[in-house]
Amino acid sequence: MTLDSAILNTLRAVAWASGAELSSRLGVTRAAIWARVEELRRVGYQIEASPHRGYRLLACPNLLHADDLLSRLGTVRAVGRDIRVFQETTSTSDVLEKLARDGVPEGVVVFAESQTRGRGRLGRSWASPPGKGLWFSVLLRPALRPQAATRLTVAAAVALARAVRRELPVRPEIKWPNDLMIDGRKFAGVLTELTGELDSIRHANLGIGVNVNLEPEELPPAVRGTATSLKIVIGRTLDRPALAAAILRELDETYALALGDDFSRLVDEWSDHCTTLGRLVSVSTGPRSVIGRAESLDDEGALLIRTDAGHLERIVGGDVTLEK
Repeated sequence: MTLDSAILNTLRAVAWASGAELSSRLGVTRAAIWARVEELRRVGYQIEASPHRGYRLLACPNLLHADDLLSRLGTVRAVGRDIRVFQETTSTSDVLEKLARDGVPEGVVVFAESQTRGRGRLGRSWASPPGKGLWFSVLLRPALRPQAATRLTVAAAVALARAVRRELPVRPEIKWPNDLMIDGRKFAGVLTELTGELDSIRHANLGIGVNVNLEPEELPPAVRGTATSLKIVIGRTLDRPALAAAILRELDETYALALGDDFSRLVDEWSDHCTTLGRLVSVSTGPRSVIGRAESLDDEGALLIRTDAGHLERIVGGDVTLEK
């Protein structure tokens, strides 16, 4: 934990903290504490100072700051132990791929306040206006076979649904394989990209986009009839750092479940939110199309579809259309 995140963590835990207390607890001089508090103020944190009582945190800016996110998260197993925030990048996935090739351990999370070439599944673009959403990628090095990589998408979808449900008065729905919906409109998506061999995954790049504070006119015209944002649904501006921390906390938990013997628990939770199961669907996987009733997920996270001929088709990925 950095000095800034340790200061913020302490100020969140107590009403007031004196410079002497912070200095003793964090093992630095009072002058160092003062300098970091001034820097935090400069970037938008409202920290009151009293000669007799010390410092207290009054308000935080609605921006993504790595030290702030680390202070909110606390101790994690893997996801979020290293957080990096960029004001702008082509895509957080591009940054993460370089980190992965450089051998960075799993769990690093790359956020961008805006992306110039954000992308979703099947090569689709993802609009990422500055300061309006959560655009991030997570580096994972799971001990899974590539055939079981869908577990990671399931884990991410459940984490998003959990976090939004706990932070806001809404119940998100999951459309297989990677869409998060409210009232039939998409507000978040997951893109899982793999690098590895036939029998092992070297690393997974888990890309997540959440439309948080977008206005209706900020949604691309092509998707205004099918997409939404949490602000549009709730009717107020949301605290993005708080939501980001909640998502990472849940993702750290669901990732552990995806790797263990308790994946069935995750499947049950996923199924409870899924709007795809029990529905007649058409799934396009390249030139092939499968039509049938979506029954369940298997042990590796693939979708099982029962066709009219009675065959059970195992679908790892594709473009899903819910039939009437």
